[in-house]
Amino acid sequence: MAAHHLLFAAIVLCAAQLIRGYSFNNCIATYSNKRSFQCIHRTDTYMSAIVNDLPKSTINLTICLNHVWHIPNNSFVHLPNLQNLRLDHNHLRIMEPLAFHNLHYLKSLNLSFNYISELNSSLFDGLHNLTFLSLTSNKLKQLPEGIFYPLLNLDTLIIRQNVLTDYSGIAKSVSNLTNLKTLDLCFNKLTSLHSNVSLPQSLAVFYVCRNNLYTLGCEGSFFKSVEVIDLSYNSELPTMAFQGLDLRSVKYLRLRSTSVNIVKFLSISNVPAGYVDFSGTGLQNDSLISEFCKLMRKKLNWIVKLRLGNNGIRSLADIPLYYCPKIKEALDLSHNNLKSVGCLCFLSRQTYLKRFDAEHNHLTSLQSCEKTVQNTVYWNLEELSYRYNRILSVNSNAFHHTPNIKTLKLNINTIAFLDRKALSGLKMLETLRLDNNLLTDVFSETFEDQVNLQTLNLRNNRIAVIFNETFHSLKNLTILDLGGNKITHIQPSGFNGLKSLAKLYLDGNNLRQIDTSLYRVFQDTLTALDLQSNQIRFLSEHISSPFMNLSKLSDLKLGEQKPYGLTLVPRSFFRGLHSLKSLYLTNNNINHLAPDAFDDLTSLRFLTLDNCCVGLAQLLPGVFKNLRNLTRLIVENMGIGNFSKEIFGNLTELRLLQLNRNVMQSIPVDTLESLSKLEYLDIRNIPLSCTCENKLLQNYTLNNQHVQVVYLYNIPCPHDLKHRLYNFDTKVCDMDIGEYLFFGTAAVIFLFTLTPLLYVKLYWKMKFGYYVFRSWFSEQWSRLREKEENCKYDAFISYNSSDEHWVINQLVPNLEGNGSSFKLCLHHRDFELGRDIVDNIVSAVYSSRKTICVVSRSFLQSEWCSLEIQLASYRLFDEHRDVLLLVFLEPIAERQLSSYHRMRKVMLKKTYLQWPGPGCTDPMQAQDLFWNQLRRAMRMDSRVKTEEKDIDKACVNPENKEHLENHISDENFYLLP
Repeated sequence: MAAHHLLFAAIVLCAAQLIRGYSFNNCIATYSNKRSFQCIHRTDTYMSAIVNDLPKSTINLTICLNHVWHIPNNSFVHLPNLQNLRLDHNHLRIMEPLAFHNLHYLKSLNLSFNYISELNSSLFDGLHNLTFLSLTSNKLKQLPEGIFYPLLNLDTLIIRQNVLTDYSGIAKSVSNLTNLKTLDLCFNKLTSLHSNVSLPQSLAVFYVCRNNLYTLGCEGSFFKSVEVIDLSYNSELPTMAFQGLDLRSVKYLRLRSTSVNIVKFLSISNVPAGYVDFSGTGLQNDSLISEFCKLMRKKLNWIVKLRLGNNGIRSLADIPLYYCPKIKEALDLSHNNLKSVGCLCFLSRQTYLKRFDAEHNHLTSLQSCEKTVQNTVYWNLEELSYRYNRILSVNSNAFHHTPNIKTLKLNINTIAFLDRKALSGLKMLETLRLDNNLLTDVFSETFEDQVNLQTLNLRNNRIAVIFNETFHSLKNLTILDLGGNKITHIQPSGFNGLKSLAKLYLDGNNLRQIDTSLYRVFQDTLTALDLQSNQIRFLSEHISSPFMNLSKLSDLKLGEQKPYGLTLVPRSFFRGLHSLKSLYLTNNNINHLAPDAFDDLTSLRFLTLDNCCVGLAQLLPGVFKNLRNLTRLIVENMGIGNFSKEIFGNLTELRLLQLNRNVMQSIPVDTLESLSKLEYLDIRNIPLSCTCENKLLQNYTLNNQHVQVVYLYNIPCPHDLKHRLYNFDTKVCDMDIGEYLFFGTAAVIFLFTLTPLLYVKLYWKMKFGYYVFRSWFSEQWSRLREKEENCKYDAFISYNSSDEHWVINQLVPNLEGNGSSFKLCLHHRDFELGRDIVDNIVSAVYSSRKTICVVSRSFLQSEWCSLEIQLASYRLFDEHRDVLLLVFLEPIAERQLSSYHRMRKVMLKKTYLQWPGPGCTDPMQAQDLFWNQLRRAMRMDSRVKTEEKDIDKACVNPENKEHLENHISDENFYLLP
C-alpha cells in the first residue's frame, strides 16, 4: 500500500510540475498571506492529492473537514518550511512512521478530532522545533514508549478526550521534555497518577479533569513546580489523596465535583488557600461555608478571588462572608440556585470587592436599593454580572448600593420592565449590556445619569420606537447597538446627545427610510453604520444622499433589505462618502445600478454585491470607474453575463475578485490584464465554454504566477465533463481559419460545379458499380465469372413490356423454333420468383452468352431497360466480350439517343439490326434476312476484335443486295437488313 501511495504521489507531483499556473487542486492560499493555505471540505481522500501541488514556501497549512484517512510516508517532504499544520476534523486512522519526515521547522501540529487509535513510536522523529501538539478527541488507548522524546522544544501537549488508562506510560513519554509547560489529559480513563517518573520540572499547567481517578498515588514532590492543576470531575477522588503532597507552587487549583471535603483538605494541605477554586466543592449551606470561611481566615487575611460557583447555594443568607478573609478582586456565585441577590447586604464586610458574578442562577427581579444604609454602599465594586438568569423586571434605583460600577451585564434574561430610574446614580458606568431581553421601550430618563457610558448594547429586544431625547445624556457613548429590534420610527431628536458616537448598529429592524437629519449630531464622529435587514427601498433615482455629511464614515452595511431588497440605488445615494472603505450591498435584488452610483467612493477598499441582483445583472460601463483604491470586490451570483474592460478595467488596485456563480461564457483576458495587482480570482461555478473563445483565458490562468485562480483544475467544461477549463484542446485554435475557409469554400464550389458533369457522364457507371458491388457480397460474382461455354442461356432478351407482343410472336419463335434451338432468358418466364429484381437482371446478363436489347421509344423510357443495356455494355467495354446485340424495332433519331451516352458509344463501335418496317419493298425477304443475320450473330464468338467498321444503316433493298453480301462474308461485322 505504501508503494501504491508513493507512486500516486509521484504522478500527482509530476502533473503539478507540468502545470505552472498559480492555482491548486484542493487548497486555497489565504488572501492576506500567500504562504498560508486552507484545504477544507475537499472530496479527495488521498493526502498526496491534496498537498502535492503546494509550493515549497508554505508556512501555514490547514487541512480540515475532509475524508482523508491515511498519511503515507513523506507526505509533506516537499514542504520543508512548514511551521503550522492543522489536520483536525478529518477521518485520520493511520499515520505511517515517516508521515512528517523533513518538517524540521514545524512548530504547531494539530491532529484533533480524528479516529487515531495507534501511534508509531518514530512518528514525531525530526520535529525538534515542535512547540504545540494536540491529539484531542481520538481513540488512543496507550502511547508507545518514548514517542515524544524527539520533541525537545514541546511547550504544550494536549491528549484530552481519548481512552488512555496508563498514566505511567504517559509520564515516561514526557519525562525528558524539559520545555513542556502544559499537559492536558482531561476526558480519559486514568485511575491513578502513580509513576516512577516525575513530571518535567518545567511543567506549569496540568489538567487531569474528567478521568476515573480514585487516588493520586504520586510522591509528595509530584506537583512541586506545577502552578495550575485541574482535577475536577473525578468523582471518586478522596480527600486523603492529597496527604503529604507539596502544593506550595499552586496558583490555581480546581476540585469541582470530586469527593474531596474542602474543609478537611485545607487543614491537611499546604496549598495557598487563596488560589483554590471552591466551585462545586459542596459548600451549599450556612454551616459548611462558616466552617470553611473560619478556616480560610486562619490561613490568610486577604484572598484575591473567591469562587463558590456550582455549589447549589439557594440563598445569600447561607453565605456568611463576614467570617471569610477580605476579598480583593472578585466573588463568583455563578451556577447556583440563587433566586435573589437583594441589595448585596451579605457583602457588608467585603468593602474592597471589585467584581461580583451571579450568572446562571434563578434570579427573577432586581429590587430597589434606594433605602439601604450608608455602610451597605459598595464604593469599590466596579463590575456586576447577572447574565443568564430569569430576570423579568429591574426596579428603580436597583443599583443605588453600587454607584461606581463601570460594567453592568444584564443580558440574556427576560427583562420586560426596566424602570425609568432603574439605572439612576450609575454615573461611572462605561459598559451596559441589556441585549437579548424583552424590552419594548426606553425613555429619556432611562439613561439620564450615564454620562460616562461608552458602550450600550440593546440588541435583540422588542423596541419599536426611539423617542426624543432617549440618549440625550450619552455624550461619551461611542458604540450603540440597536440591532435585532422592531424599530419602525426614530423621532426627530431620538439621537440627540450622541456627540461621540462612532458605531451605530440598526440592522434587523423595520426602518423604511434613512432620515438624513437623524445623523447630524454625530456626522463628524460616526465611522460604522449597519442598516442591514431593514425595509429600506427606493422608487426613484432622484433623491438626495442621506450620508452627505458623514465625512468619517468608513463602514456601511445595507444588505438584505426586506422583503424585496433595495431594487434601485439612486444616482446620488452614496454622495459625500469620500472616507468610506467598506460597503456591503448583499442580497438586495438590485435591478438598476446607475453608472455614477459609486463615483464619490474614492477611498473604498472593500465592496460586496453578491446575490444582489435579479436575473441577469446589467452593470453599465464606468460603474466602477472611480474605485481606483478598491482592493477586494465580491460580485458572486449576480447573473453577470459580460465581464468587460469598460466595467472592470479601472480597478487597478484590485487584489481579490470573486466572480463565482455568474453566467458569462467567456472572460476577456485583456480585462484581467488591466487588473495589474490582482492576486486572487474565483471563477468557480461559471459556465465558461471550452472553446477557442477562452483559449487566452486558459493561457492566462496557467502561466500567470501572480494570480491565484481558486480550484482552477476542478473547473469543468459545461458540455464535456471529462475535460477541464485548464486542459481542453486548443490546437484547432492555432489554425489559420481564413485560409481554411478559403480552401473549404473553393472545394465546395468546385464540387457543386463538377457534380452535374459527373452525374451525366458517370451516373450509370456508378450505378452499375453499386449493383455489381451488391452482387459481390451476395456471392453472385463467382457465378458471373463462369466460363462462356457453361452459360445457362444463349441470350438474355431486354425489352419493354409494350414490345412484349413482338418478342413473343416474332423473336421467340424465330430463335427458339424453326430449327434454331437457341435458349432465351425472358423476364416473365425465367426470372426467379421472390428474388430481388436487380439480382435477377445481373444474373440474367452474366448467365447468358449474349444480351439482345429490343430498342424502341418505350425501351428508352424504361429505367430497368437502361440498367440492362448498361450491364451488357459494361461486359462489352470492360471485359472485352462481344455480348451485346441491338435490335431497333422502329427508326429513332440520333437526338433522341443523346442522353444515352453508353448506347451511342455502342452504336459507333458496332453494327446494329433494324427490324424491317413498312417502308421496305419486300418485307418478307427483309425479315428472313434479319433473322438469318441475328442467328449468325448469336453463334459468333464473343471475343472482340481490335478493329471494327460501320455498316450502312439502311433497310436492304434489291439494288444494294450485292453490297450487303460483301459485308456478310466478314465475320467481324453485323449486317443491317
